[in-house]
Amino acid sequence: MKAAVVYKKGELPKYAELQEPIAINENEVLVAMKAVAITNLEKGIVSGKHYSAENENHEKVIIGSDGIGLLENGTRVYVRGISGTIAEKAVVDKTRMVPLPEEIDTAIAAAIPNAVAGSAMALRFRSEIKSGETVLINGATGFTGQMAIQIARHYGAAKIIATGRNENALQSLLNLGADEIISLKQNDDEIIQQLKEIHLNTPIDIVLDYIWGHSAELIFSSLKGNGSFSHKVRYISIGAMSGDTIKLSASILRSVDLHLSGSGLGSWTKTEVRLLFTEILPEMLLLAAQNKLKINIENVNLRDIEKAWNTELSDGRRLVVNI
Repeated sequence: MKAAVVYKKGELPKYAELQEPIAINENEVLVAMKAVAITNLEKGIVSGKHYSAENENHEKVIIGSDGIGLLENGTRVYVRGISGTIAEKAVVDKTRMVPLPEEIDTAIAAAIPNAVAGSAMALRFRSEIKSGETVLINGATGFTGQMAIQIARHYGAAKIIATGRNENALQSLLNLGADEIISLKQNDDEIIQQLKEIHLNTPIDIVLDYIWGHSAELIFSSLKGNGSFSHKVRYISIGAMSGDTIKLSASILRSVDLHLSGSGLGSWTKTEVRLLFTEILPEMLLLAAQNKLKINIENVNLRDIEKAWNTELSDGRRLVVNI
């Protein structure tokens, strides 16, 4: 079968011919893969930079951890792979499958799950979002950030503030449901002042942070209290595109009712992951099938995997490999 293969950690994936994997027990099934999204998570795993893959050797490994495939009876399903999924065939766990709505496009369906996990899990389980709350999304111009805006609104957010550096993409977020946008190209004082004014007028309840780094330091600074009673803020770190570490003043933590947590692989409970497959993903796939979520993708072919792997799309589109 044809597959995308990494022969050594850090190298680009190659288009290669390998033997088909084999399902070895009753909980596994062989699926014909049709579409897989290229996400920042996948890139981090392949490079070995993501914390879930730091100790892996990546010698002759088929890449890809999820995607859309066909069962033997023709049913289209979203799957999590036991073997790599950017391949013509993959072995998957029967408990990690979600049937697709008939109306949804296969490539669109492939683009959604990673972004749903990167937004809905934080909103539902880490922040426990309530209707009428205000949500700040730091780094909202990427694909997952765009999805987070729409999902936060679906979950009842009354006001959504979005930050980003790409000016054109930032403006487009207003059409997705953002109420206010903040350019991270401004100087630090301007950003902090904008955030303080927003927090004063409509207190921020939830922060979803996809980029961390210096912008996170600015957000924390804007939340710093003065010793009087403060508004509770749930701050959830989801990504670190702007840097993995920050400086955080202890006085900020003491001066505000701040609840800091993370959302990602390893932080979710078994119950939360089960709900992702049984409730959250089915609901979001149905919303997309009904055109209630705006999904922007660019399709590439499996044979072009090496050329496409490091393609950067500045407008937040998601690359999807068609197999």
